[in-house]
Amino acid sequence: MSIIFFAPDSDNAAIFRRVLGDHVESVQVVEALLSAAVPIAMHLEEEGAEVFVARGGTAALLREKGIKSPVVEIHVTSEDMVDALAQARHGARSDNPRIALVAFSEMVQDLLDFLPFLKLRITSYTLASEEDADPLVNKAVNDGAQVIIGGAIAVRIAQERGLPAVLLRSGESSIRLALEEAQRIIYARRLEAHRSNELKAMLEYAYEGIIAVNSEGRVTVFNPVAESVTGVRQDEALGRPARNVFPSIRFEEILRSGSQEIGELLDFGHSKVMVNRIPIRAGGEIVGAVATFQDITRIQSMEERIRREIYSQGHVAKFSFGDICGSSRSLMEAIEIARQYARVDSTVLIHGETGVGKELFAQSIHRAGNRRDGPFVAVNCAALPETLLESELFGYVEGAFTGARRKGKPGLFELAHHGTIFLDEVSEIPLSLQGRLLRVLQEREVVRLGHDRVIPVDVRVLCATNRDLHLLVDEGSFRRDLYWRLNVLALTIPPLRERPGDIVPLMNHFLAAFSVPVSKEFELEREAISFLGRYPWPGNVRELRNLCERLNVVHAGKSVDAAVLSRLMAYSEPACAIRTGKTGLKDIESAIAQAGGKVSKAAEILGIHRATLWRKRKRSSLRSKG
Repeated sequence: MSIIFFAPDSDNAAIFRRVLGDHVESVQVVEALLSAAVPIAMHLEEEGAEVFVARGGTAALLREKGIKSPVVEIHVTSEDMVDALAQARHGARSDNPRIALVAFSEMVQDLLDFLPFLKLRITSYTLASEEDADPLVNKAVNDGAQVIIGGAIAVRIAQERGLPAVLLRSGESSIRLALEEAQRIIYARRLEAHRSNELKAMLEYAYEGIIAVNSEGRVTVFNPVAESVTGVRQDEALGRPARNVFPSIRFEEILRSGSQEIGELLDFGHSKVMVNRIPIRAGGEIVGAVATFQDITRIQSMEERIRREIYSQGHVAKFSFGDICGSSRSLMEAIEIARQYARVDSTVLIHGETGVGKELFAQSIHRAGNRRDGPFVAVNCAALPETLLESELFGYVEGAFTGARRKGKPGLFELAHHGTIFLDEVSEIPLSLQGRLLRVLQEREVVRLGHDRVIPVDVRVLCATNRDLHLLVDEGSFRRDLYWRLNVLALTIPPLRERPGDIVPLMNHFLAAFSVPVSKEFELEREAISFLGRYPWPGNVRELRNLCERLNVVHAGKSVDAAVLSRLMAYSEPACAIRTGKTGLKDIESAIAQAGGKVSKAAEILGIHRATLWRKRKRSSLRSKG
């Protein structure tokens, strides 16, 4: 029930229902006339009625008595009047009787100018209220009226006087027009309510403070955040001149100049806020202004969070324990220990020769733990110069050093918040940075370069090394306190030479991967398998993977014997020195020569990073000179 039609009598009610037949679910027809309709309308309005439709006098009375919902009037058309006049002539048994039109002005106002053209003897008597009907009908009779045309009350009184009377009915077209208008009003009101609710929701749940004023500078909008930031209650602000409540915002300048002002810093009590002020225009005129503002600390916090989200994209662990290929007892024991470590948040120190898959284990521990949904941030501590490693790990603010990004940058510890950071080749962290790393591990907080603000971080730390940290501690190149902070849970990955049973399964795995998209099949001969088992594998799984890739590219046949493998593995002989972790100057120079002078390629041959090669080369040169 959305629309209520008031019918003056049962005959009109029947007409209304017949015309409105297709809209019975949203329209209700009620028989009530004039003052009798008012209490009914009030009750139905409380029940949810949205629009009332009535004829002249009843419509006017509903508006007069304070009905809040819209009232649509059913007008009388010239066609309706012509029908009534025809009935009047028939009832008076005269072609040109004296006719009295007794009705409310709202009903016949549009017809009064039309009547003189009919060349009939018609006199109009306008009702101002329900009480006027009786005296005006009497006056019409005294004036010689032979028949009365009017609304229900005038017809009833005339019939009581024994005078012929014709009810001025509303035709079907009038009823349909009134219905269409009522439907348009409902649509417009619902649309306005929807927009109003949207605006209210935006104002109430916006993270910004919002204040708006009209053209006179009086506050018209004041949302909860504005209350919180300014310390002024809504009832103290609405309707008052903004210059008296918020003089620092200076709305009058915006209203006068029509120019917007963006990003101004203002003080509100103990808060510093950023304010945007914009004029509101309608029809080319300034009709008001709006100011939006946010607390500076909130803006900074959001900026940091957004930056972390942007930089953390791609910081995910791709591998799990199911991706570790092999079934040897030593490997299974390492996996079982790693699974146990994954259940806790303690720091893990992973030790293993180069190429054994330390990061594969680190990613698996992360994915099996409670932080699996957080970021996995890996950094190779040997791959970056000291100054760059410091800024990458701890972040920096704008202007911290020459070449720093304009808005600064969060460090990797920040990006790993609620996740895991993996420090590969942790033994290569310069002594000067080890103290800062120790503080992060102890206090779980970082301070960006060039700043004094402490940023708490919730991070699990996994480390890896292929060197003997205890020996480095004795040599003085690694801090003893940092060593014990890192060596909480120790995990050793067995080298490939100690688990020869894993070599062939690993080889089959790699060859299957490299054969895509071109399908190639290989068969290892018995002596080839024996050769693989005897080989020391200084580069471990990484070296085996490289061998499989070379085999897939170079070897055209299906059968693979020991000679083929020996020839292909000759490329990796310089890496043998890495097995003991003692890469000498001779090994380095040999690798550089084999790589044609390319340091990056030489580092790849040796299985170390470019920065590590430079450091080893420098240290070896100094020792040889000494």
